[in-house]
Amino acid sequence: MTQSLQAKLDAYKVNFKKQAPESAQRIMERSTEDLRNSGILEETIKVGQSLPRFTLNNQDGTQVDSTDLLQQGPLVITVFRGVWCPYCNIELESLNEVLPEITSQGANFVAIAPQLEKSAQKNKRSKHLDFDILIDKANSYSEQLGLVFSLPEDLREIYSSFGIVLPDHNGDDSWTLPMPARLVVDQDGTIVYADINPDYTERPEPADVIAVLKELNSQRAVA
Repeated sequence: MTQSLQAKLDAYKVNFKKQAPESAQRIMERSTEDLRNSGILEETIKVGQSLPRFTLNNQDGTQVDSTDLLQQGPLVITVFRGVWCPYCNIELESLNEVLPEITSQGANFVAIAPQLEKSAQKNKRSKHLDFDILIDKANSYSEQLGLVFSLPEDLREIYSSFGIVLPDHNGDDSWTLPMPARLVVDQDGTIVYADINPDYTERPEPADVIAVLKELNSQRAVA
């Protein structure tokens, strides 16, 4: 039986907890809970709203426009934190595995992160990904989606102690990140599925996206 995405993430988390200092774990867990309680989820993009248009460069410097993608069919978007995030990489690999199923439903798929082009290239090459990673400089687009938050100072220190210095990856000193998000956008630009979670260790299953796309196609067939 194929292991679920969340099972893979949970297994990584168990291993991490065995190795990371308890003091660091407490700060990370508290920061996640503080973010959840901050009210940020009230401001995020919602099902039924229109996707803000984006024009972003991919890992090779080629411009990608959401309008062009939506002219071809529905669009699946995953917003992730960066190449340095193991949970994100596990998710990207799982999504890559189902990419043929996504495209077979007539949809395009892109990933978006605030990292520099060189980091996006590393993502794509090292994980053998078959989709574009789009560069969201300074989280400008994720800001429009209501996903962006600033890391507290003690969490910045923890990340730095792990060798994760966000300005080096993102090219700005803001120390901001997007909450992970998975969106499905109908061809008219309407959000029909949105999973956004302050807890970066939790991600929706790729199968959830496939089910939404199949439902969209069923509705079109009936219409």
